[in-house]
Amino acid sequence: MSLGSFATSQPLTLGVELELQIVNSDDYDLAPVSGDLLRLMARHRIPGDVKPEITSSMIELSTGVCAGYGQALAELGEIRNALVDCAGRLDVSLCGGGTHPFQHWTRRRIFQTERFHELSSLYGYLSKQFTVFGQHVHVGCPSADEALVLLHGMSRFIPHLIALAASSPFVQGEDTGFDSARLNSVFAFPLSGRAPFVQTWDDFAVFFGKMTRTGVVSGMKDFYWDIRPKPEFGTIEVRVLDTPLTIEKAAALAGFIQCLAHWLTREKPFTLSEDDYLPYTFNRFQACRFGLDGTFVDPETGEHRVLRDDLLAVLSRLDGHAAELRAEPALQYLRREIAGTGNDATWLRHIEADAHQLAEVVRRATKRWHG
Repeated sequence: MSLGSFATSQPLTLGVELELQIVNSDDYDLAPVSGDLLRLMARHRIPGDVKPEITSSMIELSTGVCAGYGQALAELGEIRNALVDCAGRLDVSLCGGGTHPFQHWTRRRIFQTERFHELSSLYGYLSKQFTVFGQHVHVGCPSADEALVLLHGMSRFIPHLIALAASSPFVQGEDTGFDSARLNSVFAFPLSGRAPFVQTWDDFAVFFGKMTRTGVVSGMKDFYWDIRPKPEFGTIEVRVLDTPLTIEKAAALAGFIQCLAHWLTREKPFTLSEDDYLPYTFNRFQACRFGLDGTFVDPETGEHRVLRDDLLAVLSRLDGHAAELRAEPALQYLRREIAGTGNDATWLRHIEADAHQLAEVVRRATKRWHG
């Protein structure tokens, strides 16, 4: 199978995708009604799209191509409002968060599409265990080579993004001790992790050709990398974020990623190297396990820093870029969170400590999502 050409895309434009939980309004367990919700949503005109996910208690919304943070927030709000209206007609609620705190994967149903059943046949029980919920952010790139350079530059900040977005401390009724337990489910899939260190599309095409010749992959969708190129869109896709509890947080994270991309492409603050990936898995684990209190190992100097401190230093370097992109509110939002609860995982734990019931945790999380 040919990799194909890399589509033309407006540089640094954004697209945001969010996978959402559909929950009953009585016991707040997952509700397998995505088909009904989609049928109701078909009557609404929205700026983006809503489509099914692998199990029938999930839904994925996506914005259109957005110039920046403000447009992304507006489109997310419009789609959210339509979804909430349709969910109310079905007597269900919608919820953010990277995992549902107490659902059991054995009760899930695979949504009726050919691709989802192919994945279920291939991956077995992992398909139902993939009832986890993430945010993906696409960033427009002017060329394929520039996309790969941006991908490797952005990879340095994967732990920062994981820690900021972490919202999945509970799995099947237990506190996992992780801020982002969702990513443990993603790690179980082959071809997860990081992309190969190639910086030209010609070299990537050689890699892709070797992989397709083995029969291991048939297209880019078979790669579950933390960041992957999306040639049909002309973007890179950042995939490590847990779904936040609010659209405001989702838009702020997208704005932060756009500011990072602007800084990396304009200032080129790092010389890229394969050695940048030496502490990658360690940094990623620290962010998943400890969130903002995790350890970040600088790939250039080997210095160990607390992720929270390094993130604040990065945010200060982005202020000028945020001003140019009109994304200052996004960075201000994230600074307030860092100074307050820290991330959504901490908020969820606080609610559980107060209520002592995970159903109540989900109920309050739905209230936040519904706005």
